[in-house]
Amino acid sequence: TNQIGSYSSRYLITLLISTMKVAALTLLAGSAAAFAPAQTGKASTALNANFIEGTKALPFGSSPDTLDGSLPGDVGFDPIGFSTSSFASFNNPLYVEGNFMTDLEWLREAELAHGRIAQLAVVGFIWPGLFGTFPGSDEFGGVDAYSELNPFKALTTVPESAIYQIIGGMAWIEYNRVIRIKEQGANRIVGDIGVGYPGAWNPFNIEYSPEDYADKQLQEIKHCRLAMIGAFGLICQAANSGTDVVSQLSPAFAAPEYASKAGYFLPQGI
Repeated sequence: TNQIGSYSSRYLITLLISTMKVAALTLLAGSAAAFAPAQTGKASTALNANFIEGTKALPFGSSPDTLDGSLPGDVGFDPIGFSTSSFASFNNPLYVEGNFMTDLEWLREAELAHGRIAQLAVVGFIWPGLFGTFPGSDEFGGVDAYSELNPFKALTTVPESAIYQIIGGMAWIEYNRVIRIKEQGANRIVGDIGVGYPGAWNPFNIEYSPEDYADKQLQEIKHCRLAMIGAFGLICQAANSGTDVVSQLSPAFAAPEYASKAGYFLPQGI
């Protein structure tokens, strides 16, 4: 039994590490689809869309006419043509003909889901090196269980129950999102996870005007896109350097010993 448990643990850790590395490609794919936002109307995506020369995103290239600039974050960036394809119904068990999000809204749903995860990932990569880690205990994984700063190596040092806790939390949030997608159907509020959206749980009683709400949507989309790019860079950095980004960059900002001595403005020996 102990051998089976040990094998299962090693398999889970190996799977998580492999998943984090593959996530880099997933984030890129999500960020590509992310720039094809949803329309406010419920019209279906045109499969035979025309490409219009010139975009706000780039000084060259073209964009499909399915991107009309009516949504926050729409700058016409879709060189591959994601916004012209039928993604909502493709291999999607949640899809209900006539009562589901449009193809563009489905892409926006993916953008927000990937972007929010990426934002959490970026914080998780940087926070331990800047502010420290949780204390460990002999009864729960050991005193150094949470001291590893490299995210890949940390998967092998934290208690298994901590990993299961994270997986369980993510699964619960995703489950509730799927339930809302089914319940809202064609009237889906894209990205709604039951917190902060109109009619949802609002613990801080934040009320926005329509203009302010649109501005917050634009801010979130920008943060999501930056975080997806940032998470990809952090994954590559950790995988190739073997250390966390804070430890790797800290020496670049450290002052040499002679700089703290009065009257010494040049390295000793010059």
